[in-house]
Amino acid sequence: MAKDHYFDITAKLDMMELKNALIMAEKEVATRFDFKGLVAEFNLNEAGKTLSLSSSTDSKIDALKDILISKLIKRGIAGKSLEEVKTEGISGGNTKVIYRIVDTIDKDEAKQIVKAIKEMKIKVTPSIQGDEVRVSGKKI
Repeated sequence: MAKDHYFDITAKLDMMELKNALIMAEKEVATRFDFKGLVAEFNLNEAGKTLSLSSSTDSKIDALKDILISKLIKRGIAGKSLEEVKTEGISGGNTKVIYRIVDTIDKDEAKQIVKAIKEMKIKVTPSIQGDEVRVSGKKI
């Protein structure tokens, strides 16, 4: 029988599920009347782990984001896995919003998680191991 039990807290993201959510969002945008004749694009850069949304107005950018977030949630991906980096104007009066795909826990977040677990005063030991937090204890 195992002496200690443990579980890991990670922020891994399944890129295939993200691609599937993007495909579903593109299909919905193609069928919606309010996007008829307007520029509406989703661009995924897997190497740079970024996602950009492009449209002709800010309100359409918000609608694109809402569509994408709803599709992500249906595919089991949290909306917090996208972090807005910047908004910029591009040619033709269009707007582009760039999001960073969050798929790791950075050191500061890991320290906050460990601190929160220790403040609970339960009989477990949290430890930071690279981009994940391991919580171990006798009885979990």
